[in-house]
Amino acid sequence: MAQKQSIISEFTAFLKANKKWWLIPLVLAMIALIGLVYLGGTAAAPFVYTLF
Repeated sequence: MAQKQSIISEFTAFLKANKKWWLIPLVLAMIALIGLVYLGGTAAAPFVYTLF
């Protein structure tokens, strides 16, 4: 039976094998943008809007 890997460990293994370290800032920016969009739709929206 194949071992299951988490998406994070699989992604880091991909980065190590292919030497694509420049993808890390791109992924972090996408995560931050997703977090802001999510917070914009919740009760925390007024606090997010004051940042901009």
